[in-house]
Amino acid sequence: MSEPPEEVAPAEGTEEPVISSAALRLAEALLFASDRPVTPARLQTVLAEGEDALAVLRELGRLLEGRGVVLAETAGGFALRTAPDLAAALTRVVEVPKRLPRAAMEALAVIAWHQPVTRAEIEEIRGAGLAHTTLEALLEHGLVAPRGQKEVPGRPTLWGTTPRFLEQFGLTSLRDLPKREELVSGENMPLLDVPKPPPAEAS
Repeated sequence: MSEPPEEVAPAEGTEEPVISSAALRLAEALLFASDRPVTPARLQTVLAEGEDALAVLRELGRLLEGRGVVLAETAGGFALRTAPDLAAALTRVVEVPKRLPRAAMEALAVIAWHQPVTRAEIEEIRGAGLAHTTLEALLEHGLVAPRGQKEVPGRPTLWGTTPRFLEQFGLTSLRDLPKREELVSGENMPLLDVPKPPPAEAS
């Protein structure tokens, strides 16, 4: 029996992963509901068998091009972000969150570049003291976290940045860190939601 002709086989490289509308809807819903970047592995757990999470995310990103939100890769995952060209218009109608004070940004830059690092080392590198409230502000916003203790007398706490730090600055990894002076400049300071103080009670 003669073998089937070559042309009946699919041409190499022409196969595309099957991406259903249900998979795209699931990805969009998960991205919208998540408080942190969604990794392909996390999305894969809710997809049907045979569907590829990374392919779904890429297709969703393509579909969102030119829309009000875009799909951005950050901190090892993907997140929905406002389209960059709409930022100027939105500042007129959306309340702008507060920025971190410069002292906190300087401390954060030192931690990012020298981690893991102790509080005393942060102060030495900055050439200035580090107030407890400054470190608390970084902790409160989830930008830094303890990374064990240094094996020296007193065993001071070591500090390092978190995935939230990468997300806030739009970085995929610490390899993408800007220069220290760029990190603390006004253009690169992150905008953070700071809780408003409760109204003062009437006397």
